[in-house]
Amino acid sequence: MLLNFSAFLRAVFPIITLISAMILVVSPGIAQDAGQASGAVTGEAPLKVGVRVSPPFVMQTADGYTGMAIELWEDLAAAAGVEYQYEPYPNVRALIDATAEGQTDAAISNLTITKARLEKMDFTQPWFDSGLRIMVGSAGSTSFWEVVKGLQEAGFLKAYGWLAFVIVVATLLMTLFDRRFDKSFSQKWPDGLADSFYSVMSVVTSGKAPSRKNLFGWIGRVWQAIWLVCGLAVMAFITSSVTSVMTTLSLHNQIQSVADLPGKVVGVFDGSVGEDYSREQGWSVMVFDELDQGVAALDNGEIDAFVGDAPTLEYYDHTNPNADVEVVGPLFDPNKYGFALSLRSRNTRAFNIELLAAKESGFVEDLRVEYLGPRD
Repeated sequence: MLLNFSAFLRAVFPIITLISAMILVVSPGIAQDAGQASGAVTGEAPLKVGVRVSPPFVMQTADGYTGMAIELWEDLAAAAGVEYQYEPYPNVRALIDATAEGQTDAAISNLTITKARLEKMDFTQPWFDSGLRIMVGSAGSTSFWEVVKGLQEAGFLKAYGWLAFVIVVATLLMTLFDRRFDKSFSQKWPDGLADSFYSVMSVVTSGKAPSRKNLFGWIGRVWQAIWLVCGLAVMAFITSSVTSVMTTLSLHNQIQSVADLPGKVVGVFDGSVGEDYSREQGWSVMVFDELDQGVAALDNGEIDAFVGDAPTLEYYDHTNPNADVEVVGPLFDPNKYGFALSLRSRNTRAFNIELLAAKESGFVEDLRVEYLGPRD
């Protein structure tokens, strides 16, 4: 009987061994499927998370990153049990491209959810309502150099050059005339040229001639009258040209809404929704990586306005009271922000669950109030 039992064990042992091996192979897959079904993303390598600095959503400090989007992401990641490491990107375009190409697992900034972006990456549920606004230089007096630049662009400086040449010629001719016909006129060249220059400039600037001898009777009086009329015309031309340029500069700086932007040079963030919108409108566009660069361009007159996300522009205006800029006009092209993830990411569902929980608990609204203040 013992022999029969031993034979039985030898017969079934290979079968038992095979079944055990199959269980060991299949069970991790079953556990993994169960984890995916529940939305869990634990047990994986840390996510590579791209960040782009954009106050107040992402700000860099000596200790790392902070901001509204950073705090929200870290809360969601902790709730989902996800580890991550940040990787900085210089602009929106680089961040979007890296996420779309799978170089990063997620992207954090004030990223607008658009159809074009959704075609090449995943997004979480929206967590912030936004839109675009316009930043312009603060209204103020027109500087001297702005007037000079305006006169040059209008072609008036060339006319002024010819006028200066005529004044020099007139001074010389008057000096030669008086030296020959006026016995009381100084025969010293410096004194004579100075007297003649004074006479010419008096006519040009005030339309009045200094007292002079009438050497040719009624012909001399007619000549003096013609000279006065020419002086008045020159003065009127100078006054009108400067006034027209200053008026043009004043009107050029009066940007109050989207309707004022056609024909202007507009600054935008590289790869942003503001850039897409501006190009669709046919505006002249200059791209920047950072808002500080755009503000400098406004100050230098390189651009006429900067179009960007409303909260970003408003936050800059609020935190930089000495900056010579202001945010004008109502919100336009409304949009929504979300966290971007690589296409068909296994983490999207887990983050959506935690994001909805954060919105329902009021955590997202508390962050908004903390960084942007209460709603109007």
